[in-house]
Amino acid sequence: MKKLVLSTLLVLQAVFVFAQQNPALKGKVIDAKSQKPLQNVVAEIRNTTQTVLTNFNGDFVFQTIPSGDQVLIIKTSGYIQQTLVIEATTGEAIDLGVVLLEEDITSEQQLSLVTITENDLGDDNSGSESTAGLLQATRDTYQQAAAFNWGQARFRIRGLDNENGTTMINGIVMNKIYDGRPQWGNWGGLNDATRNQEFTMGSKPSDYTFGGPLGTQEINTRASFYRPGSRISMSGTNTNYSWRLMGTHASGMNKDGWAFVVSASRRWAQEGYFEGTDYAANSLFASVEKKFNDKHSLNLTAIYAQNSRGKNSPNTKEVTDLMGVEYNSYWGWQDGKKRNSRDKDLEEPITMLSHYWKLSEKTTLNTNVAFQTGRIGNSRLDFQGGNNPDPTYYRNLPSYYLNYHTASGVWQPNYPQADIARDYFLANSQIDWTAMYLANQNSANAGRSIYVLYEDRTDDNLLSANTILNSNLSDNISLNAGANFRKLRSHNFQNVLDLLGGQYFSDVDQFFTGDASQPDLNNPNRQVVEGDKYGYNYLLHALTFDGFTQFKFTYDKADFYLAQSFSRTEYQREGIYRNGIYADNSFGKSDRIVFENFGFKGGLTYKLTGRHLLDFNGLYMTKAPTLRNSFSNARLNNVITPDITSESVVSADGSYIIRAPKFKGRLTGFYSKIQDATEISFFYAENIGDTEGDEDSFVSEIVTGIEKQNMGVELGLEYQITSTIKATAAASYGQYIYSDNAKLKTNDDNIAATGNDPITDFGTVYLKNYRQPGMPQTAASFGLEYRDPNFWWIGANVNYLGNTYLDVSSVLRTDNFSLDNSGVSFPGATEENVREVLKQEEFDGFTLVNLTGGKSWRISKANRNTVGFFASINNVFDIQYKTGGFEQSRKATYPDLQQDLASGTRAFGPKYFYGYGRTFFVNFYINF
Repeated sequence: MKKLVLSTLLVLQAVFVFAQQNPALKGKVIDAKSQKPLQNVVAEIRNTTQTVLTNFNGDFVFQTIPSGDQVLIIKTSGYIQQTLVIEATTGEAIDLGVVLLEEDITSEQQLSLVTITENDLGDDNSGSESTAGLLQATRDTYQQAAAFNWGQARFRIRGLDNENGTTMINGIVMNKIYDGRPQWGNWGGLNDATRNQEFTMGSKPSDYTFGGPLGTQEINTRASFYRPGSRISMSGTNTNYSWRLMGTHASGMNKDGWAFVVSASRRWAQEGYFEGTDYAANSLFASVEKKFNDKHSLNLTAIYAQNSRGKNSPNTKEVTDLMGVEYNSYWGWQDGKKRNSRDKDLEEPITMLSHYWKLSEKTTLNTNVAFQTGRIGNSRLDFQGGNNPDPTYYRNLPSYYLNYHTASGVWQPNYPQADIARDYFLANSQIDWTAMYLANQNSANAGRSIYVLYEDRTDDNLLSANTILNSNLSDNISLNAGANFRKLRSHNFQNVLDLLGGQYFSDVDQFFTGDASQPDLNNPNRQVVEGDKYGYNYLLHALTFDGFTQFKFTYDKADFYLAQSFSRTEYQREGIYRNGIYADNSFGKSDRIVFENFGFKGGLTYKLTGRHLLDFNGLYMTKAPTLRNSFSNARLNNVITPDITSESVVSADGSYIIRAPKFKGRLTGFYSKIQDATEISFFYAENIGDTEGDEDSFVSEIVTGIEKQNMGVELGLEYQITSTIKATAAASYGQYIYSDNAKLKTNDDNIAATGNDPITDFGTVYLKNYRQPGMPQTAASFGLEYRDPNFWWIGANVNYLGNTYLDVSSVLRTDNFSLDNSGVSFPGATEENVREVLKQEEFDGFTLVNLTGGKSWRISKANRNTVGFFASINNVFDIQYKTGGFEQSRKATYPDLQQDLASGTRAFGPKYFYGYGRTFFVNFYINF
């Protein structure tokens, strides 16, 4: 550390004399701890297009640099960036001598960050809503707070979920076509192999893609870009896994032009933080590069990340009050072990071939081809003719008897039976696997399973290709351009996993009779066994193309950029089954849906001085709806979502930035609006547009014309109090609302089974001014960090998070809620009463304290090997808090909801997700 401080002061105070108009600059970069030279470190002159890399000996050379005051940035993955101010005048060349880089502790923090991004993977194969995973490459104070401190509360940068950002590996987009979100688990457990990252915030320019309003993350797996050496680490935690073992080796580029990297890890737990959440993951990575000459290199990357994890259930207040926040209804005992009925299994290996072509000293072309295949499965229980095996099924709980109403609608609570139900639930609060096996063995139809375990399965084959051109057209102008192509074939079906002691399961829908009960009229009354498909079976096809161009202009007082994009998207469904409910519109191919979209963005950075800057960015774009939202009931029919259209996105931000030697800060105001968004959800509901009074319709809810408005401010501050003590502060205040009403339709299978049009138009859904759910809209953080010259450090931060809101039910906010079939208000459904009962729930704010620390040693002067550890404790005071939740839509009319509210203990109240309590993460490692 002393060497680092002295070398920095010398550089800052030096005045050099140049022997030529454009003087040369050189230096040598080494590791502060091991004293080894560092290869492929980036050295760049800020606000110019001049960038060089260090060679095998750690040396870098600029043949020419502009005269006057310049800022030199020296950076590489895993180390703290060095910023040096130099004064270049006509005369002699500048020799910086040795520049020391210290290890960046945030690379260790990334190991624990993955527990956030993988924690709440949904049943619909979506990724986490948290944007923490998108921030692993950043060093900005505010963004680090958002990832490492606020991410545990599902904080979203600028209130945007991760489908509004772009995640890439070697320029290949990793966002799923199905839902637009990156599947972090596809490279989970490979932190060492994915550390070479570049991140851009908001709509700022990226060299690889046009991007979106949230930002871009580029992961580079080129083998020659990894620092040579080996690393082995062992981690322990009490989050969603217990143990982790990881090893990585990088060869560096040898004299024959070959470089390779290999990495492997295993993570496992018999039980994670929440009850019954087992975890097992194995990950492998390999990258091999052959450099043919100074112009051409070829790189092959292979990634395999298999993950299986048990899920935890969201619960109503009634269940949580009885069982606690760590209760999980998805598991039960079997042969003395906990078995989870809802596992998510992920296995989608990626193979990628990359060609790097240096067309000239100023122009490069990078072309990549990738193929990804594999499967995602979400398991659950199915049953025919037996009781619902879910222990939290509403008829098993006290609220069912407390809210009992007679046929005439009179509230008549049965308190004795409620007490019996309570005692029974407390004694039988988990899934009874033994009872299901016995029921199957004693089935009236010999061999026929009443209960089975199945999975909702997706098998994808995705072919991707792209090409990216980067060129310095002049000293002040650079060009980025790219084109991307993706072709997806997605096979979706139900798959029998376990007959639970039976011999077969009947492929019929027990809720219907006749042809309507047949999932496949072409093969009726099938008996399926383990490994067979049943229930639904269809293909989704997608073809996408997009391209962009971007011009960046760099001058002494101002930098600005302009970019534009165009995309074309095609979707089609192909039914493999001829469903009995939708006999004429389920088998074969649907019509093609085509969307053509465009985007424009630009920005300006004005340099008040070398340390004070103003930065402005603006974006307008349209984008295709996701494949998930383009078919209203894809499991059963070919119906294209009514009123589906492209979304439009507008965003803008403005920042004041200060970069002084000891103080760094950024204050940003931002605004974004998303219009014409579509959301589809599925649920059982009562009395939804039903003129005959039938209950328990299974509907798909189609909400179109959704409009979201996000605005707020961000603040990030960093002050180096002494050479060893640093203070940081960050804050975010936002207002994220639905800025207008939307439209709602439903697709009702019960209506379709009668031969009538299943689409019911509910008209306007009154969402205007409701808050967007599932994220804190206010966040603040303050931290202190001490770094000792002997390579140990400790840090602490305190964080406040508030203004998180419940996800509201759309169908409850239509006229169907307050008006009967004749258009007359239900008794008691006055405007005041309706407003009160539909008031959006705001969660309590909370404060979390986190501690981090670490130490490293050089254990061999000869070999310069190092060992170290990193440790963190999050939520030190074990604060209990909600991270999200949703209203249930089953009680969809005012009278039905009043019945559910009668006793004060709701059977169909909101379901909540809770954050981790006190957790720890410890990582031991050795570098050699």
